Amino acid sequence: MFYKDERLALFIDGSNLYAAAKALGFDIDYKLLRQEFMRRGKLLRAFYYTALLENDEYSPIRPLVDWLHYNGFTMVTKPAKEYTDSQGRRKVKGNMDIELTVDAMELAPRVDHIVLFSGDGDFRPLVESLQRQGVRVSVVSTIRSQPPMIADELRRQADNFIELDELRDVIGRPPRDPRPMEREEIETQAK
Repeated sequence: MFYKDERLALFIDGSNLYAAAKALGFDIDYKLLRQEFMRRGKLLRAFYYTALLENDEYSPIRPLVDWLHYNGFTMVTKPAKEYTDSQGRRKVKGNMDIELTVDAMELAPRVDHIVLFSGDGDFRPLVESLQRQGVRVSVVSTIRSQPPMIADELRRQADNFIELDELRDVIGRPPRDPRPMEREEIETQAK
């Protein structure tokens, strides 16, 4: 459901895409992802949203953020909030939904098709609003994980649902060695 002459923009909810790919057992090759969507239409922007731990000397996600920034992605980051839960465990929270929504609404008049890499049901009103403005919206996530990573209401609202597992051969690579625990905590808490 892509047209070669349509203007595309990608909106990647980093923590959500990371969790979906991990649940399916592969890593995303972002260079291949960008190339795939450049092939599908006229790619105007590829946004990537993530929260960063700023107080640590080394953030495990920093190399990815730097690589994406230097390779054609528009990076949107903010400091993650660190807290201790009721069991005394260190937790990190960093929600990027508002930033993604504002950017999508601002870009809507300049694009024909938005591809949202997220299964978060909170984005259903955004998709509905974009559609009212004449923008087609495809959502990339998975129903093949247990539990499914996409909210049913988001999948129903989208013009097109793209199963992430079906993109595995095009944008995937085998998972690397297990990532540091901080990365997993950041990514799962940032949803």
